[in-house]
Amino acid sequence: MTTITFDTLKFARKLKEAGLPETQAEAFAEAFRDATSEELATKSDLRTLELSLKADIHEAKSDMIKWVAGLLIAQAALIAALVKLL
Repeated sequence: MTTITFDTLKFARKLKEAGLPETQAEAFAEAFRDATSEELATKSDLRTLELSLKADIHEAKSDMIKWVAGLLIAQAALIAALVKLL
């Protein structure tokens, strides 16, 4: 997964400017960075997932077509056999 850059210093400065004590601002900045860095997906991550899902869907579609074609052939053979018996 690609790393997302988060400027903790800038974030902490904005919190200090808003009136938070320096220690709290720095703690919030660190906590926010830790919480978001592992949870966010980048555009590259989403593109990789999209390609993987498309490949899986294509494979499932191909398998389904093969099964339906096989069942149609088996059904036709069964009907032909029943017609010959009657």
